[in-house]
Amino acid sequence: MAPFPRIRSASPSAVSLGLSARAALAGGLLCWAGFAMVAALTLTGHFAPFDEAGLRYWRASDGTAGATMLPWVHALTLLGGVPVRGALDIAIVTLLVFLQRRREAWWLALTVAGGWVANSALKLAVGRTRPDVVPHLVDAGGASFPSGHSFNSAALYIAIALVLGAASGRRWTPWLLLAGAVALSLAIAWSRVWLGVHFPGDVAAGWLGGAGWTLLAWAWLRRDEFSPARFPVSARNPGQAEE
Repeated sequence: MAPFPRIRSASPSAVSLGLSARAALAGGLLCWAGFAMVAALTLTGHFAPFDEAGLRYWRASDGTAGATMLPWVHALTLLGGVPVRGALDIAIVTLLVFLQRRREAWWLALTVAGGWVANSALKLAVGRTRPDVVPHLVDAGGASFPSGHSFNSAALYIAIALVLGAASGRRWTPWLLLAGAVALSLAIAWSRVWLGVHFPGDVAAGWLGGAGWTLLAWAWLRRDEFSPARFPVSARNPGQAEE
């Protein structure tokens, strides 16, 4: 097999664009700590009152939902479905290859695929059934915890924001893209509760897991930032220049 493609950054300023490796590592660990907390509360039943209340909050007393919002929420949840995610993933990977950013293309493809495998394994391990508190407004199958839409949407959209932001060459673009990715993936997660096919705990754990997965993968991609050799001697020891 061909060696894993690697494109080195041309300068430290290019590496500094977007989320740093240290920030990604801290954020990823924090997300997974949140995932563990939600999972523990769910498995022990302490989250049950919140789960039921969260599902009923968006419905009328007879369990019906607002007819005017249904098409919008349904369209929103489609953005987290397999067809849209798959097409978008392929499109961005192709774009990165065209831009000769093969390392980032490999990273995006493997991060998204690995996230799907991780979420599927977690669903199988927990085996939680889907809620029957309110009528489902969309077809949904498989286990409930963690939410696949939430996990995979967070993993994909945040990953796309990170790679495109780093490639933009503009200081504020990475943060605008990241904010948009977080907002969109959270909205997709919320749509699953509104449609009645997931408990709030499912989507909270799913989003935290997906975001944490991508952030840790980003820290790995930019692991060179942890090496002191990345900086000149004068930057590591301000008062001591090279002889």
